[in-house]
Amino acid sequence: MLNYSVRDSSKSRATLKRGSKGKPMLNLGIGEISVAKATELFDRFIPDELSHAATSFVESLKINSITEKVRRGRPVIVKRRNVYGEGVADLINLYFRPANTQIRYVSKVREWTRWETKCFRMLNEDRFRATIIDARTIVEDKLPGRSLWDHMNAHTLTQQMLQAAAREYRRAHAMHVGELDGGWSHGDASMPNVIYNEKTGRARLIDFEIMHERSLGEKERHADDLLVFLLDMVDRVPDERWLPFALTFLRAYDDFDVVRTLRKQLVIPTGLALIWWNVRTNFAKTAKVNKRFRALRRAIATLPLYRSLESDRACKNRRPSINCQAISPGIPTAKSRKRAIREIANALSP
Repeated sequence: MLNYSVRDSSKSRATLKRGSKGKPMLNLGIGEISVAKATELFDRFIPDELSHAATSFVESLKINSITEKVRRGRPVIVKRRNVYGEGVADLINLYFRPANTQIRYVSKVREWTRWETKCFRMLNEDRFRATIIDARTIVEDKLPGRSLWDHMNAHTLTQQMLQAAAREYRRAHAMHVGELDGGWSHGDASMPNVIYNEKTGRARLIDFEIMHERSLGEKERHADDLLVFLLDMVDRVPDERWLPFALTFLRAYDDFDVVRTLRKQLVIPTGLALIWWNVRTNFAKTAKVNKRFRALRRAIATLPLYRSLESDRACKNRRPSINCQAISPGIPTAKSRKRAIREIANALSP
């Protein structure tokens, strides 16, 4: 079995294996896709002579090694950055920049260990721990529960789970971090990175190897987290559940400034960004995604609080009428005194 980490976690390590029908399947951490579909994507942008070489190269990459162990009676996840992992991350970042994805892998090893443990501690300081073991290795407590990606694929995803995930993202987004000069954001806020504990009804976040660019605005970063989460559902849940699930998630997040920003992002990109988009959506059909996005945009616009905020903004942004009479405080002018005297006289006359 061959591992390649695009989203490296105990639940979502990319692997190449045989599917149920004997077909080779590539798991990029967002579910299994056939290698044939991945090859079609390469063929669209890379000449035939380089397609096989590029596919083989990508399949051989491995940024981190991840193992599960038990230490002092506690189940833990051990993450170790491979020797050539930094170079691989830098290589992926070379694609992110011209594609204008506004995210990057935390490629420098020391920066990654520091950021990964900081985020884990900040979000889970009440019960769970993360420790830097050496220059390339960290150990994190294994969070109880299953990822929402697993629940979705097992057809056990519920609105309560989506509400718990939204509340956790809202809580995390309210935390200020100096690295982003504002509210924290995940950068890879996909469903495999949300662990739900059915016993407590609590959702928690994992895997902090990707960051948003600091230059990206706070609302845009938070909206992108919501978008990435919704992209996992856009091709996986049945039609009748898409809108109820998406709206349940957005209502529970309960920040319509961010939702308003998200509404503008519900479009399919073009150019180089389309490659990463296809990975995010598991190579979903464009027509299907467009149809569901249109439905979600319309639904967001009809939300009562959203319409109220839009009305308030329209009032605040309305320019003063050019027909208004300019006035100044102080003693009234002679013209205004004459008008007042005339009005009083007319009022007193029979």
